[in-house]
Amino acid sequence: MPFDGVVVKNIVNDLSIALTGGRIEKIYQPEYDEILINLRSKGQNHKLVMSANASYPRIHLTNNTKENPSSPPVFCMLLRKHLSGGKITGVSFHDFERIVTIHIENISELGDLTYKSLIIEIMGKHSNIILVNSENKIIDSIKHVDSDISSVREVMPARQYTPPPLQDKVSPDNLDIENLFSSSEKLTNLRVSKYLLSNIKGFSPLLCKEVCFRAGVDDDAFIDNLSSKETENIKLALRDLFLNIIDSKFSPCIIWSDKSILKPLDFHSIEIKQYNDIDKYDSISHVLDMFYSSKDNSERLVQKKSVMFKTLNNSIERCNRKITIYQDIIRESSQMEKYKLFGELITANIYCIPKNSDKISLINYYSEDNEYVEISLDKNLLPHENAQKYYKKYTKSKTAYGHAKEQLKETLSELEYLESVHHNLENCSSLLEIEEIKQELILGGYMVSSKKKKSKKHAPASAPLTYKSSDGLLIYVGKNNVQNDILTLKMSSSNDIWLHTKNIPGSHVIIKKDRNDIPDTTLLEGALLAAYHSKAKQSSHVEIDYTTVKNVKKPNGAKPGMVNYFNYKTIVVTPDDNSIKNIEKIDTY
Repeated sequence: MPFDGVVVKNIVNDLSIALTGGRIEKIYQPEYDEILINLRSKGQNHKLVMSANASYPRIHLTNNTKENPSSPPVFCMLLRKHLSGGKITGVSFHDFERIVTIHIENISELGDLTYKSLIIEIMGKHSNIILVNSENKIIDSIKHVDSDISSVREVMPARQYTPPPLQDKVSPDNLDIENLFSSSEKLTNLRVSKYLLSNIKGFSPLLCKEVCFRAGVDDDAFIDNLSSKETENIKLALRDLFLNIIDSKFSPCIIWSDKSILKPLDFHSIEIKQYNDIDKYDSISHVLDMFYSSKDNSERLVQKKSVMFKTLNNSIERCNRKITIYQDIIRESSQMEKYKLFGELITANIYCIPKNSDKISLINYYSEDNEYVEISLDKNLLPHENAQKYYKKYTKSKTAYGHAKEQLKETLSELEYLESVHHNLENCSSLLEIEEIKQELILGGYMVSSKKKKSKKHAPASAPLTYKSSDGLLIYVGKNNVQNDILTLKMSSSNDIWLHTKNIPGSHVIIKKDRNDIPDTTLLEGALLAAYHSKAKQSSHVEIDYTTVKNVKKPNGAKPGMVNYFNYKTIVVTPDDNSIKNIEKIDTY
């Protein structure tokens, strides 16, 4: 993520305006590497987040809240002791380094005026949040770095604070653009974007590529292959950017990977023209809050899902193993009629069978040709004992066959259910939806509930997806199996239209019927939604069964979302993103 020196300058400018003169009211540490500070400044409440997370280090104002641990960590308690009630006197940074310092004055326990600095170093896995006193000595840090970890620089209590080693780069304030490409010996076999990155302080790879884009030059081109015009275009693009950066003329923007699901790709304080799908905002804090909250939410979704996917995959694998076993038993039990025949033929010819025989050939009087059947015998058993042996094998095989058929049916039904839950979990887009599926799995005995916590108010259940057809009719789509049951069996009227993919896990879809006949356009749109919200989303020619809700029944003891239906018709559709985007979606939250 391009949290570079240019973005730092932008955020420092914004924080200086918003927070200087403000008072620190509360301090929290929701994550082991993250601090949240509530402030009151210029008649407004603000929340400042500082994160030393290796993947997403940052500092910005936020509107989001996180659940705090029941007992605050040691570093949080120390910050409260030194900074609570303190006044922010300024926010600063130096020479486009990714280090932001918040200057704070406060009254000590003895009534003396003290000065502290809260420093955040935004440096990937080396990121840190450090509290220092007026003598520039470290009081404490959120991450301790001793001599065993780094021989270059210790970050430990009571040590003198020293900034990280300076980079061998030139800041935009001091860079001589005219002579940037003058040293021909050093420029051999160097690519443009990498050269800019290694020479200009505060620039990220994204910004280097943007310079090349504005100059009309391939960022992977070698510098010694550039024409004089291309070199001049790069210099012009740099001058234009430097003027905006030095004068703090920023245009904070977010670059979208998929705006329809609010999935961001990148951000910056400079307008990134190399991408088409961007949105500009007035505040860099708003951009950072939107970007990182989306990333954080996405990671939390993945983390929450991963445990449940593991449970589901194990259960699905178990079902497949059971299916194989039951199919083998059924295959083996297909010989049971032969065992019965052998027992009857031995009994019918019991006085003709010599003792101690290991096999015998008898006429099969059940066949039309009265052909002979060769039967293996246990020579240690009498003829009637051999007959009893085959009768027992027949009875055992018959019992096993019946049991295996019943268990196979149940296991196939369970597999269908688990695959539907797996599909629903893949499509979850909020923590609430994931929690609902988790509760479904707990009730089904697939997961164990965590230790009971103090009773809290139950969060409202998520609502089904709601669409409006081209003919103005409402179409509902269930997002999980429990919701499918509620949607089909409780929310729908008997004459509403119910749709579902044929023999494929997917959502229940309901078309609310407010007229005698459902228009074909609405029926097609409902079928497209049923196919799109199923495991056949990427397939073509998907069969969709539809009928009235009164023809849909839930068998006793069936798992959530499992129903039987009859008197149905089938429509074939091919789902795609464009066809779904044309169906109006109604926000139900």
